[in-house]
Amino acid sequence: MEILDILIIGAGPIGLNCALEAQKNSLSYLIVEKGTIVNSLYNYPLYMRFFSTAEKLEIDGVPFISTAPKPGRQEALEYYQGIARQKRLNINLYEKVLSVLKKDGIFEIKTTKTVYLAKNIVIATGFYDIPNLMNIPGENLPKVKHYYTEPYPYARQKIVVVGSSNSAVDAALETYRKGAEVTMVVRHSEISRSVKYWVKPDIENRIAEGSIKAHFDAEMIEITEDSVVFKDGNGETQEIDNDFVLAMTGYLPDFDFLRNSGIELNGDCLNPFYDPETMETNISNLYLAGVVCGGKDTHLWFIENSRIHASMIMNSILSKA
Repeated sequence: MEILDILIIGAGPIGLNCALEAQKNSLSYLIVEKGTIVNSLYNYPLYMRFFSTAEKLEIDGVPFISTAPKPGRQEALEYYQGIARQKRLNINLYEKVLSVLKKDGIFEIKTTKTVYLAKNIVIATGFYDIPNLMNIPGENLPKVKHYYTEPYPYARQKIVVVGSSNSAVDAALETYRKGAEVTMVVRHSEISRSVKYWVKPDIENRIAEGSIKAHFDAEMIEITEDSVVFKDGNGETQEIDNDFVLAMTGYLPDFDFLRNSGIELNGDCLNPFYDPETMETNISNLYLAGVVCGGKDTHLWFIENSRIHASMIMNSILSKA
């Protein structure tokens, strides 16, 4: 069986960038991805726009041409999938990595389809695939959605949006404008300060005028077939009629996979251990890249500030050759 120089887990923007660096340095590599190319971006809301401008999303010096100051989901899909196609990157799609085990200095990678051997591993799996659950009764009801794509299914429905981040605010505004009756249940005392600056005044004005109801310092307690129960900022329990719950409570890396791969997870936020100079974990020749590096602190890493991980990792691998 061929022993690859590098096996990259995840075909997101940073995983692609790692493959491009490996390709430039004539290293044998393979990306294994459980979905499609940039699978997380594919699952973003249809009309999502990035906070960043196009040049900050570029990889490998390939220009990202956008017709708007802030590129959207479709433009990003065209850009990253176009790079994978033009550069003829080695990617196996719809193949999930099940385990990573190191034996005698070589990694054995078991997937849903086969087994690979590699000298080095790069985990660039992001965090968008596992919802941060509320762990309350009724969360598994069909009416509860942890992913939001577009507003049209929610027209003329009573919607509860849980959260106050960009995804929650986008969902609240878009569904409201398609005729939904929207109530936001927010754990904090205000809309998140990280919300896109051109959107934040919009949601605050809609709340101020009463078009969108909002309960701050509130906590969800239970979801039933036709209602939601929550504790408001005064500590009083409220129950309101409800058709759908959009639980925009964030997402988490696959901590079980990281832990089972031997990576140390530290603190309440389960921050994975890695050398900030090389991105190498406590397991030699096993590297992390991209937003997976942040543990539960998923706001720390983005495409624009983790693009550099690819060159850092390749420099470390080449220095050991």
